[in-house]
Amino acid sequence: MRLSRRLRHQRVDETLSPTEMAVLGTLARCGSATPGELARREHVQPPSMTRIVAMLEAKGLVRREPHPDDRRQVVVSQTEQAEAILADARATRNAWLARLTEGLTDEERAVLREAAPVLEKLAHL
Repeated sequence: MRLSRRLRHQRVDETLSPTEMAVLGTLARCGSATPGELARREHVQPPSMTRIVAMLEAKGLVRREPHPDDRRQVVVSQTEQAEAILADARATRNAWLARLTEGLTDEERAVLREAAPVLEKLAHL
């Protein structure tokens, strides 16, 4: 938890909340989704996700398009501007982690390499 908190502080764009960044990250990983699907993935209520999507759309980071099968719904996808922000954020965090791991021994790095797939799996359950 402490490492996660410290990583969140390595932010490129201070105008976006951690929740907004998380939604952009979900869109990047999983592709376009309805607001309801995003709400389930992010463990928030649908009305909250509707507000988050509206804020991201106002900032030019997502676009809403008609759902191909259900006219009552929309599909949310990220814009190129969002992709650039995520790439910058990822590069910043990766550089910070690289500096942090310089102080580890070879054995400690090996343990991290072995644990990475398990941690990745846990993060996406």
